[in-house]
Amino acid sequence: MAKKRKPSSIKDAGDPKTFDLNFKGPVAKRSCTDVLCCIIFILCIIGYILLGLLAWVHGDPRRVAYPTDSKGHFCGQKGTPNENKTILFYFNLLSCTSPSVVINLQCPTTQICVSKCPEKFLTYMEIQFTYRTNKNYWTYYSQFCKSTFVKPAKTLTQVLLDDDCPIAIFPSKPFLQRCFPDFSTKNGTLTVGNKTTFEDGSGKTRNAIELRAAANRVNKILDARTIGMKIFEDYATTWYWILLGLIIAMFLSWMFVILLRYIAGLLFWVFMVGVIGIIGYGIGHCYQEYCNLQGQPNSHLTVYDIGIQTDISMYFQLKQTWFTFMVILCLLEVFIILMLIFLRERIRISIALLKEGSKAIGYIPTTLVYPLLTFIFLSICISYWAVIAVYLATSGVPVYKVITPEGQCKHENTTCDPEIFNTTEIAKACPGAQCNFAFYGGKSLYHQYIPTFQIFNLFVFLWLINFVIALGQCALAGAFASYYWALKKPDDIPPYPLFTAFGRAIRYHTGSLAFGSLILASIQIFRIVLEYLDRHLKEAQNNISKFLQCCLKCCFWCLETVVKFLNRNAYIMIAIYGKNFCMSAREAFNLLMRNVLKVAVMDNVTDFVLILGKILVTGCIGVLAFLLFTQRLPTIIEGPTSLNYYWVPLLTVIIGSYLVAHGFFSVYAMCVDTIFICFCEDLERNDGSTEKPYFLAPTLHGTLNKMQLVSQKQKE
Repeated sequence: MAKKRKPSSIKDAGDPKTFDLNFKGPVAKRSCTDVLCCIIFILCIIGYILLGLLAWVHGDPRRVAYPTDSKGHFCGQKGTPNENKTILFYFNLLSCTSPSVVINLQCPTTQICVSKCPEKFLTYMEIQFTYRTNKNYWTYYSQFCKSTFVKPAKTLTQVLLDDDCPIAIFPSKPFLQRCFPDFSTKNGTLTVGNKTTFEDGSGKTRNAIELRAAANRVNKILDARTIGMKIFEDYATTWYWILLGLIIAMFLSWMFVILLRYIAGLLFWVFMVGVIGIIGYGIGHCYQEYCNLQGQPNSHLTVYDIGIQTDISMYFQLKQTWFTFMVILCLLEVFIILMLIFLRERIRISIALLKEGSKAIGYIPTTLVYPLLTFIFLSICISYWAVIAVYLATSGVPVYKVITPEGQCKHENTTCDPEIFNTTEIAKACPGAQCNFAFYGGKSLYHQYIPTFQIFNLFVFLWLINFVIALGQCALAGAFASYYWALKKPDDIPPYPLFTAFGRAIRYHTGSLAFGSLILASIQIFRIVLEYLDRHLKEAQNNISKFLQCCLKCCFWCLETVVKFLNRNAYIMIAIYGKNFCMSAREAFNLLMRNVLKVAVMDNVTDFVLILGKILVTGCIGVLAFLLFTQRLPTIIEGPTSLNYYWVPLLTVIIGSYLVAHGFFSVYAMCVDTIFICFCEDLERNDGSTEKPYFLAPTLHGTLNKMQLVSQKQKE
């Protein structure tokens, strides 16, 4: 008979906390935790919604989709005078070689909306001569002027000053809703409209190469849209194949999770034998190369003797190099073998936990569906953030700035009014200057704080993303904790454990989850600020500042990794005991520190097996997608043809498959982490006696019993 223990509190030698002897699983009676943070979180969400409404009132995403003329009017927008004029026309495309194109992302020439692009060479001076004999030329030419003129009565100088009409037009074709010269190659020579040279309307002779250089300046701004349209076409052609690949990835992930219950140990030991064999082969190869260099001239030299060389192959002609490699590989081989010998029992714990995790998921299959809910929540957050960012970026009224072809005017980039610009002193002081549309903005209080709103939008977005992930971790941890603390599995598992755990997390622990998410979001926003400063101040930084910047990045990355690990375990403790975030994080940290060796080994083995599963699923789907999209399976199945970039759907399938596998295995990782935390708690709370039996599953208990990590009293 097992000796009965007095119902007194149990204290661990290294931990002052008192255990509840009647603990039988996740606490049912709870109270709200971290209420202040919950209130702040709710207020931020309300403010986020109000910001979205404010941006929706002031913003106009059409400003991104439609080209805009020099007056700030949309081309092709319904209900406007430009409804039937869908194409943007540049008065003088040759001026787009100006540095202003790069600085202001605007070509320093008048831009108007037209219904079609010009199809012939014509200059304003030619029109003045031919108007008396043939008025049809002027009728055709006048449609590219800002306003309708009865006849070309103005002189060329007056036209240039008033900026009413282009001084020349060229054969063009619409591209991305803009008129660009109709280039072609004839006998290896670049031509535009079958001409290599042409008059630019001001008495100068230009060639097609100059015109192409100007067009390329504008094209650099529009290249992203071109690629985007081609990518969209590829997605429209292959979307059902991509969907099929993701479904197959989901099926493979599901099968892998099931099979992992039976072959987790086999996978690990096969991998370790393979690693030992590969390192052994490396040692043999290094020894062979070392022996082959015996007697070779200059092979006895050292790295110090030859110094720094750009030709790396020179180092491989030295015996010292191969001897160093051989020593490093031998040390690594010995280290791995010793780790396997001395930690073999801990490794068996990890493998047993992996198998137990598969069994828990089998009893609570709804947990495999939860990643879909997380994906929906994350998609909503990302979409809302993107929409607000676009609306904020397009808020305001048109702002016009002075742009000159040479960029030498002292009034360059100053704001102006296009209605009265020609009568101002700026137009007289800067000949050829234009008052063109630059961007949308304003001087109101709202417009002045748009950058601040964008930062707030990004910060709340990061907070919500981390909160959604935290909610999923806490809900899954509660479900798997219910499984572990059921004495008779599966009979004692409460009904709907995932739904119950999700409800508890939302009702009682929103503040705690928001607290942990806030800490992580603050670190991430600091990292983003550092990246922003690094990119914009890269040229002005010296070596010391670059070194400090690199150190800060490394420190914040390490801090984020540590906080993620602590938060994850804190959420498990919250799901089990229902305490606030700080207390749960402290208890989780103390518990893990008392089992630090088990944690290190368990994490490494678990991470390896899960990474192996992700690589296996992603690799299988990636190979099949590559064979399909490159037309290498015509005898089995005919894939999509005429793709612009076959790598677009291929990368989408590979990344999507990895995310699908990651979603499944993140559930598995959370299951193993929760079972491990509960296992450590179970060993500290109970001794295997009749009064205090272990809650371990029989298979896990058998493994631990053989390793003498649990008491034998449970057998009595």
